[in-house]
Amino acid sequence: MSFRRVKEQAIYFLLFLCAFISVIVTFSIIYILFKESFWGNADGAGFFARYSIWQFLFGTQWAPQNGHVGVLPLISATLMITGIAAAISLPLGLASAVYLSEYASPRLRGILKPTLELLAGIPTVVYGYLALVFITPYLLKPLDPILTSLFSTGVSHFNAMSAGIVVGLMIIPMVSSLSEDVLRAVPRGLREAGLALGATRFDVSCRIVVPAALSGILASFLLAISRALGETMAVAMAAGAIARLSLNPFQDMQTMTGYIAEASKSDATRGSDEYISIYAVGMTLFVMTFFLNVLSQYILKRFREVYH
Repeated sequence: MSFRRVKEQAIYFLLFLCAFISVIVTFSIIYILFKESFWGNADGAGFFARYSIWQFLFGTQWAPQNGHVGVLPLISATLMITGIAAAISLPLGLASAVYLSEYASPRLRGILKPTLELLAGIPTVVYGYLALVFITPYLLKPLDPILTSLFSTGVSHFNAMSAGIVVGLMIIPMVSSLSEDVLRAVPRGLREAGLALGATRFDVSCRIVVPAALSGILASFLLAISRALGETMAVAMAAGAIARLSLNPFQDMQTMTGYIAEASKSDATRGSDEYISIYAVGMTLFVMTFFLNVLSQYILKRFREVYH
C-alpha cells in the first residue's frame, strides 16, 4: 500500500473518530439525564420515581426542597423570555440580513457583517450586567407610572423583560448571519428576472428572494430560538431567582437554566430532591430544544427550493 493511500486512510479514520466522539458525547448526556431522572443511583431513587410526571409538568409551585415540584413556573418564564427575545431578534436579524445581501456594497458588507458578528463574541455575563445597569433603570423604570396603572406593580429590579431584550440582542448575529448566507445562495437569475419585469429592488428582495430562501430563514429562526431557550448567565442575572407563574414580564421570575445554575452551586446534598430536580429540569429543557432542532430539519427538507 502506497504512502498516499495510508495517509488517506489515516485522515479518514481521524475524521470518523471525531464524528464518533461527538455522537458518544451526545448519547452520554442523554443517558445521564434519563438515568438520574428516572432510575436514580446508589444515593437514592430517580426524580420520577419519587414524583409523578403529571405533578412535575402541571404543578404551579416550584420549591423542590419543600416538596413542590411543579415545573410550570420555570417553563412559563423560559418561554416568556424566549418569546420577547424572538420578537426583537427575528425581525431585526432578518432585516439586517436582507440589507447585507441585497443592498450593501461588497466593501460595506465586509465592514458591517464582521462588526455585527462581534455581538456573538461578547460574554453573556456582560449582557446580564447591561440589563441590570442600563436597560432596567434607564429604559424600563420610566414606564413605572403606566405599568402601575395596568398591573398594580411597577418594574422590578430583576425582570423578564430586560432579560428577554438582552437575549434578543445576543442572538441577532445568529439570525442575521445564517439568513444572509441563505439569501446570497438564491440564484442571481431570479433577481435579474424580477428587475427585467419592472419590479423594484424592494419588491425583488421581499417577494422573490425572501420567499425563495424561506426554508433556510425559518431554520435560522428556530436555531436562534433554541439558543435563546438554553441561555443561562444573562437570564440568571437579569430575570431573578423567584419561581413565579405570572404573565407580567416586568416581575422577577426564574427560568429553567437559571434554576439549574442556582441549584448547581447550592449546598444541596447528593440524592436529595433538590439535587435530582436539576436533572429533571435539564431533561425537560433538552427535550424542548431537541424538538425545535428536529422541526428545523423538517422545515429544511420540506420547503427546500432546488435550483438547476
